[in-house]
Amino acid sequence: MLSVANQSIHDPSLTTLGEEQCRILARDFPYHNRIDCLVASPLRRTIHTCLLGFEQEAKKGLKIIALPEVQEVSGLPCDTGSNILTLRKEFRNVSLDFQFVDEGWTSKRGKWASDAEAVDKRAKAARQWLKARPEKEIVVVTHGGFLHFMTEDWSDSSRFKGTGWANTEFRSYQFVDEDGDNASIVETVESRKRRRGSEHPLSQTEQREFRAAQHKVWEASGYVPPSKA
Repeated sequence: MLSVANQSIHDPSLTTLGEEQCRILARDFPYHNRIDCLVASPLRRTIHTCLLGFEQEAKKGLKIIALPEVQEVSGLPCDTGSNILTLRKEFRNVSLDFQFVDEGWTSKRGKWASDAEAVDKRAKAARQWLKARPEKEIVVVTHGGFLHFMTEDWSDSSRFKGTGWANTEFRSYQFVDEDGDNASIVETVESRKRRRGSEHPLSQTEQREFRAAQHKVWEASGYVPPSKA
């Protein structure tokens, strides 16, 4: 969630409110017994969210995989991660797998850049990586802005500052069976009905319009660089 007051803080952890929201997530999440794998963005707040929200899984020995592809979109200090040595030191006493986190993941350049083309590519890479995993029920703890790229769903993208997702909100997705290289995902009927009742999803044209409108908002706020002409 974007907050002008917090944008200058480098890789912040959770606030007291954030920790309480994680405890509520742990209490209310209905699928704890199904989880095969935990994945989190390597930013500190998402690692802590995963540790608190899925504490019972972590205590049972389920290792959290840190995946830099699902880091937040912007290049602001608040969305820029810490180097791997710092992370290993801070989380040395918990079961975290940092094998996919390299030294360049915090650069916000190249494949880690915040422009739409780069974020689209890493969202696709994240979906492909998840689709190739042997586990069937995977929890991904990531960020509100990035989730629109990952799910390719831009509905309600202006509901909050920078996202349509509430803090610690959970939804369920499945891969489209006939899908090929893009590894597209679609929200399950159960998940969407819980959130939106019988409301129909947006059409592809509406999704493009919502995406373009949200990008203009992000560009105006300095959250992402201007689109290439």
